[in-house]
Amino acid sequence: MFDYLIVGAGFSGSVLAERLASQLGKKVLVCDRRNHIGGNAYDHYNDAGILVHKYGPHIFHTNSRDVFEYLSNFTEWRRYEHRVLASVDGQLVPMPINLDTINKLYGLNLTSFELNDFFASVAEPKESIRTSEDVVVSKVGRELYEKFFRNYTIKQWGIDPSELDKSVTARVPTRTNRDDRYFTDTYQAMPLHGFTRMFENMLSHPNIKVMLNVDYREIQKMIPFKEMIYSGPVDEFFDYRYGKLPYRSLDFKHETLNESVHQPAAVVNYPNEHLYTRVTEFKYLTGQEHTKTSLVYEYPKAEGDPYYPVPRPENAELYKQYKALADSTPGVHFVGRLATYKYYNMDQVVAQALSVYAKITERPSWHPEESVAARVSAKSPSSDRRSEINLDQTSLTHAANSSPAKNIEKNGSSKSLSTKAD
Repeated sequence: MFDYLIVGAGFSGSVLAERLASQLGKKVLVCDRRNHIGGNAYDHYNDAGILVHKYGPHIFHTNSRDVFEYLSNFTEWRRYEHRVLASVDGQLVPMPINLDTINKLYGLNLTSFELNDFFASVAEPKESIRTSEDVVVSKVGRELYEKFFRNYTIKQWGIDPSELDKSVTARVPTRTNRDDRYFTDTYQAMPLHGFTRMFENMLSHPNIKVMLNVDYREIQKMIPFKEMIYSGPVDEFFDYRYGKLPYRSLDFKHETLNESVHQPAAVVNYPNEHLYTRVTEFKYLTGQEHTKTSLVYEYPKAEGDPYYPVPRPENAELYKQYKALADSTPGVHFVGRLATYKYYNMDQVVAQALSVYAKITERPSWHPEESVAARVSAKSPSSDRRSEINLDQTSLTHAANSSPAKNIEKNGSSKSLSTKAD
């Protein structure tokens, strides 16, 4: 008899499995339809020996000390600040829009103070900000909206920004200085040995069993359990009783090139006529040294694996009906982007899972009486450094100063990052 059946081996399921097993001694069965753990954050070494993210780039960043502290029990970190360029008018310019973006695009030499005046002169004031279009044109005007946002958003979401909730483009800031980092969070880092290795450490407790290549419906009547934690699509759980919740999906085209570096930044956005939205070069993210390099092109589409809940008012209303069903379903906890129909970042999913754990245990927070670091330390030869992580920028610099060639197995010589089903 398992105490919990956890559906999904991504962040939500893995965090809750680890907490319930290590802190409460619960017996947990984690199942996933895919042939690997880690959900969309899964990474692996390709045929050329390059560490790649199968489902597109996953960049970890957070302002939550709690989230970073928790994940630090299962990985060392490599300091990484993400930078993005956009292909606009035949030039590659920084994105989000900043001082250098405008000066390069228009051949100007503005100062930060003058850029404020420039934005004010082109902005279109709005009485109320309701849509993604409103967010952008009210800040930087119609021309920059057309150059950087409109086509990209149409490709990504399949609808015009004037019909899309304001939350989508509100995620992308506009700056008047030269800060070209895509994120400004306090903690910005990548798992030193990859996301999959981190998930392996999270799921390594003897009370956790993992079954891959299986749908939970195939086993829920055969394997006894007391409660369920569900991180799949909430509409699917209820057999689409009120209809399907809309999602956007992606196709990924991976490519390996016989050159050490291909593009001048980790990601290049294409807010133009190209069918793909962005191209990612993984070695920027991982710090791996290799004579070849690997890229991924992202092609948005309407059907396929559900990646992005579509934030529109009518979809929110439809989700409310499913939420009412979820709230009235005993013995099942719904958690994660798909189960709660929220456009969460990775750190937000971790925070939500820790919050659900605290609720299940009726504790004020996820913090245990005893740290899980001791258990992980016993399993990892590099755990002496992991246990010493102080959650500040100094610790990130310490991780960054370690040679990627020493800390990331290169040229495919590492052991496999996959986890076998129990």
